[in-house]
Amino acid sequence: MANTDKANLILHPVRLRIVQTLAGRALTAGQIAAALPDVAQATLYRHLGALVKGGVLTIAAEHPVRGTVEKVYALARPDAGHLGAEDIASLTPDEHFRLFTAFLGALLGDFARYIQTPGADPAADSVGYHQYALYMDDAEMQAFLAELSRLLIPLAQQPPGAGRRRRLLNLILLPGTDDRTDDSP
Repeated sequence: MANTDKANLILHPVRLRIVQTLAGRALTAGQIAAALPDVAQATLYRHLGALVKGGVLTIAAEHPVRGTVEKVYALARPDAGHLGAEDIASLTPDEHFRLFTAFLGALLGDFARYIQTPGADPAADSVGYHQYALYMDDAEMQAFLAELSRLLIPLAQQPPGAGRRRRLLNLILLPGTDDRTDDSP
């Protein structure tokens, strides 16, 4: 699959929500539908098929249920739903903007669903949104990303379990545009 195709496949609003719903777990179409109640069943199945065909999702198991086969979907690989540098390298500025807008739309939708949930308590749930200005050279940036991966990957690979609550961590890393050549201390 071409890098642009993968980006377009994953960053469709419904498909992105499906990928996010499956992160770290395997679910049936019925369970995915319950998690995405605003997505019509036919639409859900069409997008599940596209994600399987595109290699983002896999059928993890099949179970006979009342004369039919119930499929259990999972990410094909732990990083299948992520776009890496190689995936986005060939995108044009307009494509980057469109895909980033889709990501932000999905993020806003997640927050809206959370905050509208009865009993939502942002303080108790450790909800946070922050922006930090980090001054790093390229080597420091690569070291930071490696350390962040070292911390996050084991947590992202943990299966659901007793006492574990699914939490969504969204990271956006952008260079500042106001100080591209700033060498000040």
